[in-house]
Amino acid sequence: MSKISIIGLGWIGLPLAKILCANHTVCGSTTTAEKAESLQKEGINAIQFALVPFPQGKGFQELFTAEVLVVNIPPRTRTSSGELFLEQIKFLRSMVDNSSIKKVLFVSSTGVYPEANRKEAYTETDFLDKSLTGNETIFKSELMFEKDRNFDLTIVRFGGLLGDERIPGKYVAGRENVKGHSRVNFIYRNDAARMLAWIIEQNLWNEVYNGVAPIHSVRKDVYERNALDLGFEPPRSYENASEGVDRLVSGAKILDSGFEFEFPDPLDFPYSKEV
Repeated sequence: MSKISIIGLGWIGLPLAKILCANHTVCGSTTTAEKAESLQKEGINAIQFALVPFPQGKGFQELFTAEVLVVNIPPRTRTSSGELFLEQIKFLRSMVDNSSIKKVLFVSSTGVYPEANRKEAYTETDFLDKSLTGNETIFKSELMFEKDRNFDLTIVRFGGLLGDERIPGKYVAGRENVKGHSRVNFIYRNDAARMLAWIIEQNLWNEVYNGVAPIHSVRKDVYERNALDLGFEPPRSYENASEGVDRLVSGAKILDSGFEFEFPDPLDFPYSKEV
């Protein structure tokens, strides 16, 4: 049994905590006192901790007394700048360096891969640098944890995190000229949490893994299935098929470790009909 801390008890962090609690001592962070109190009532050891970008909260030092730290705070690029996120990562890295943490699991994104269309799927061995990345902020955040470290580090690059109340077809319902002919790099919410837990349990450290479902369904098919199953309007029209560009990311490496997806095909992801 290990002591594990999760920075970010959010959409992936909370189900991860519930999985890990069966065999480990787990604590995690949330940015508000109200959310921490609510999770405490559910039996989750939640601590208020925010990076603004400097650390704020009450008793958050406990998070850094663990053996394993999961960093799960994706950049909110739609509502804040990449510079703020990198400042948060800088403070977090400094706190790790001054703690007893021995292993870090850093949640990243397949957005780090370039947008360029090519025949081969991107893999974890593809070379990336500042001029050859799809998202410089994500790329820099990975480097900030990789550089000059004295702890084990594994990076997980998730594709589109979907399922439950996150329904891809709903975002394009009734729209015209929707991009629908490319194939997707999606992963179901609970498979993402299970994958993180698998890496910890199997001691898969000092690696990079892509977290995408092994079947890359056509985007149009996903949208149409969502509309049929959940009763909302499908897109009214799609772009020409010739404009559909595949930017595939391979998830073969995590499969080679023995991990099995509960939902390998995005066409089968479960969703909440109440949303």
